[in-house]
Amino acid sequence: MNPTAVIAIHGGAGTILRTLMDPNAEQRYHASLTDVLTAGQKVLATGGSALDAVSEAVRLLEDNPLFNAGRGAVFTADGTHELDASIMDGSTLEAGAICCVTRVRNPILVARRVLEASEHVMFTGAGAEAFAVAQGFEPVDSSYFHTDARHKQWLLVRGQQRVMLDHDGATFSAPSPGGDAEEPTPHEPIDPNRKFGTVGAVALDQHGHVAAATSTGGVTNKQAGRVGDAPLIGAGCYADDATCAVSTTGSGEMFMRMVAAYDVAAQMAYRGVSLEEAAGDVVMNRLPRINGRGGLIAVDALGNVTLPFNTEGMYRGFARVGVAPVTAIYR
Repeated sequence: MNPTAVIAIHGGAGTILRTLMDPNAEQRYHASLTDVLTAGQKVLATGGSALDAVSEAVRLLEDNPLFNAGRGAVFTADGTHELDASIMDGSTLEAGAICCVTRVRNPILVARRVLEASEHVMFTGAGAEAFAVAQGFEPVDSSYFHTDARHKQWLLVRGQQRVMLDHDGATFSAPSPGGDAEEPTPHEPIDPNRKFGTVGAVALDQHGHVAAATSTGGVTNKQAGRVGDAPLIGAGCYADDATCAVSTTGSGEMFMRMVAAYDVAAQMAYRGVSLEEAAGDVVMNRLPRINGRGGLIAVDALGNVTLPFNTEGMYRGFARVGVAPVTAIYR
């Protein structure tokens, strides 16, 4: 008998802004995570594949301006948006990824099309956008990704000539009256200036197959052309039925140097350890050696789920078919 199908998601990790905790913002995040998990749960319950479930979950996270992927993505140093995404099928080891796209509404859907329709694994920039158009995806104007809250965040960070993660959230100015209540604010549970804003999903389906997907807008005020771990197979995303499916969120350069997602699978395969032990070692022991901060979500073919992180918080949750979703933000 196959283990119960399950999906897990994350919406970024970082520093909890305890001084400005806002119960309403907290509630919005829990509600959004629950909605996404419920949608992914429905895909699995009706016999959909793990690949279908993670595609749908990440698409919904990309469409939600509370998270830094798709609409609501952060600004580059040039005042633009550059989006990255990747997806992997654990049953075939096929993968697809795109990076540095500026007019793709849902990067994860194009990444999946790369997996399905191309002999290549990754496209970048103009080539990725041309592939998307050739596959029938309609480009959006770059203004689609703009939100006032992210723009204010960028102006503050640009003024201090740093990237997002080096900032003190207490200096972040309050939103103007009448602003969009659905957009992230400095009162969100995790400090927007100390947040690693990737989104991701992992799933196990009724057939015993796993899949993973990851998407991001990067870090505020990043240099144009910078690519982090999110679209890199093995660093920000990995899936293999023989071991596990992993999606990461954190200081991308460190996750790249540690090949963090694959390391979880490799430890299971070569050391023979459990999913929880492998993921815990990567997040709590290996990454901190090079000041790697963040977390990951992972599921194995037995239905085990783990969501470790070494920051103060991580937007996360999981849902087994037939069981109410569980969401969390803090430790």
